[in-house]
Amino acid sequence: MTGAAAGLVAGLDPGRSKCGLVLADPAVGQIRQAAILPPQACLALLKSWQQVGLGQVVLGNGTGSQDWCSQLGQQRLALAVVDESGSTLAARERYWQLWPPRGWRRLLPAGLRLPPRDIDDVVAQLLIERYYGVTMQRSNQEVLRRWPLPAAPEAESV
Repeated sequence: MTGAAAGLVAGLDPGRSKCGLVLADPAVGQIRQAAILPPQACLALLKSWQQVGLGQVVLGNGTGSQDWCSQLGQQRLALAVVDESGSTLAARERYWQLWPPRGWRRLLPAGLRLPPRDIDDVVAQLLIERYYGVTMQRSNQEVLRRWPLPAAPEAESV
């Protein structure tokens, strides 16, 4: 699979109040952007990603997935629905693989470690990894929590 042929793929972990969302390039195994947002903000972000080459959404079959199927169909995006059973526990483990524990957290047994933040974006990443059978890497831990992004403040004149 080549980058041009495969295009960009979004992973979406649907939820009622917040959704995990990632933009990935499966051809190179890289997550480009990650977000945990309310559903309407996720839809807006998906639309913006279409402008940069998003062609497919890998959707978890959990809470609210039926609503997402109809909304994504209206956006003319290819849709793949993936079983997300066991994804929360798997995402906890995957979180610590992506960002190994530091300080006192490394002293805890793996089964007792809880990530220090919501991991809906990691679940979305796992959905893509399950669907494509590849392991994705991340270059940073930044996760969007607001969309649209606030406007940059104007430079003040002195």
